Amino acid sequence: MDVRTALDTIAADAARGDIIFPTHTDIALRVQRMLDDPDCAIDALGKLVAAEPILAARVLGIANSIACNPGGRAIGDLKSAISRLGFATLRALAASIIVRQMKEMSNDEEHRALAARLWEHTAHVAALGRVIARRVTRQNPDAAFFAGIVHEVGSFYLIARASAFPGLLAGDLEAWHGEGEARVGRAVLRALEVPADILAAMETLWSGFLALPPSSLGDTLLLADELAPVESPIDALAGMSRKGMDVELEVLIDDETLSSILAESAAEVASLSAVMKG
Repeated sequence: MDVRTALDTIAADAARGDIIFPTHTDIALRVQRMLDDPDCAIDALGKLVAAEPILAARVLGIANSIACNPGGRAIGDLKSAISRLGFATLRALAASIIVRQMKEMSNDEEHRALAARLWEHTAHVAALGRVIARRVTRQNPDAAFFAGIVHEVGSFYLIARASAFPGLLAGDLEAWHGEGEARVGRAVLRALEVPADILAAMETLWSGFLALPPSSLGDTLLLADELAPVESPIDALAGMSRKGMDVELEVLIDDETLSSILAESAAEVASLSAVMKG
């Protein structure tokens, strides 16, 4: 089976809803469903989060990060941490558990190493997205953070399925970019029941078109992806990069350049990405 045929098979399976998720994501999915309940009680939510150690650590870590705790008042209990973060950020963190565990699905060491690198890229994009949303595009930082968490979910799923198609990730992955990535990404994101605004932002990312000046959630995601210090290894395998877009920084931001804003917020980005990678 050649690369294009394998990609078509994976995309078709995903489009039919034939999606394999990690086996240890039950609590993260339950958290997402509980958050959909308008009568969701924070006490019950805290108990459920506490049952997933990685999620609990993420909640406390982000709540005490520079981004969410500029005053330096540390929080040690989950109920207070959830109150500080809000439900939108908690939803993003629950999604991060599902995405992160997808990188453990393959038994192939090379594939797992590839997925680990992809997760590192994801953590940087999520952190950068939150900062860029607040300081540049004036979008909802929580939505940008969520978009960054899930923006490579199609690539994670590709790696998870690669062992069923020997040589897939060693071949020419040019066919992945464009409709291949979008077909798989859409299917997995819909299975995760992500909000419509996140799906729209992903369409902007897949198109690669950055508006000037950047103002949408999709523009936020594109900038974060371009500026992430760790590139997607799937992009590298496909000989494709979103870096190097012809962007005049002074056009993007009045009175300040994007580089100066990111320099000012370097500690915030480092704090967020460290929690997400940990």
